Amino acid sequence: MTILGIVIGIGSVIAMISVGQGATKNISSQIESLGTNLLVVMPGSQRQSGNIVRGGMGSSQSLTVEDAEAIKSNITDAMAVAPTVSSRKQVTVKGQNTNTSIYGIDTNYFIIKNIEIENGAGISDQQNKSRSKVAVLGPTTRDDLFGEDANPVGQKIRIGSQEFSVIGVTVAKGGSGMGSADDLIYIPLSTAQQYLTGSQSVSNINIQVVSEDLMSIVQQEIQTLLLQRHRITDPAGADFSIMNQADMLSAMSSVTATMTMLLGAIGGISLVVGGIGIMNMMLTTVTERTREIGLRKSLGAKNKDVSSQFLAESVALTFIGGIIGIIIGWLASLLIGKLGSLTTEVTWSSIILSVGISALVGIIFGYYPARRAAKLDPIEALRYQ
Repeated sequence: MTILGIVIGIGSVIAMISVGQGATKNISSQIESLGTNLLVVMPGSQRQSGNIVRGGMGSSQSLTVEDAEAIKSNITDAMAVAPTVSSRKQVTVKGQNTNTSIYGIDTNYFIIKNIEIENGAGISDQQNKSRSKVAVLGPTTRDDLFGEDANPVGQKIRIGSQEFSVIGVTVAKGGSGMGSADDLIYIPLSTAQQYLTGSQSVSNINIQVVSEDLMSIVQQEIQTLLLQRHRITDPAGADFSIMNQADMLSAMSSVTATMTMLLGAIGGISLVVGGIGIMNMMLTTVTERTREIGLRKSLGAKNKDVSSQFLAESVALTFIGGIIGIIIGWLASLLIGKLGSLTTEVTWSSIILSVGISALVGIIFGYYPARRAAKLDPIEALRYQ
């Protein structure tokens, strides 16, 4: 029963930390999959310092294709610039329908976002110039409309009231919810502006910077350029904001690290309970083995010999429980990953931490019983019945 308490405690710590570390890895991979060395200019009020969520998000139409062209022409370290228009529409085909995001893009967008074509072709400059009604589907949208792993290239779909021809399907990138590149439909930017939004404004401008080291410099250059173009003298009154991908990744990593610590602390409560169980058991053992302790001390055993014996027994129990707990925790994390929707990851650092914690619990909660055993008077101990 004593070992079981430690097994549950260590297993809980391993499983909880694996969930936290898996979430960190998943979020990081999703953010990084959005593009490398990425800056995103969005319309609306300037974001507050230290806050990744802007006030007034989506409340302004202050960005245009001309702004994107100005960035492309004037910012030398901007390797690629891609303005986008986004809208959410009902999409139907042959009795099937889905409500998904429609992105109006140019040819640079797939380059910046590291999106590849699985079937068919991407959107070309000519299709953008001629406002062609063509569409490239994300794999999730493809599955919702045509069935899993179907090839819809050449088929017709209706986005709102407009009919589009499917020319391609993108390679799956993973991820779900907001920001997933799999549950999207891409159409030419000019087509989206004419038929979907009826406006020449854009939803955001994506900029791929030449080097990660130049992110802050380019961000400042873009801010200065757009302030001049929008005739704004006070940066605090900017009608746009610039999101740095590195800042976003850092902020999200900090959040998930805090969550991992919280989950580990919750699992650690079980360890404390298991430690108390060890202390109670060792105190009971000291009482039951009083005559043995007295006999050893009468034969010359020193206090440190007796205390070392009981402390070693305590550490051995927790160490055995820790090993079993690591196995149970590892299996639990695999089970969570298989049956649940969570990503889990067991790392060597969490295993080493758990082994260290189990040994520490044995020392801390075994110290008092060992000390009590060492202080027993040998004569009184031999009289004990």
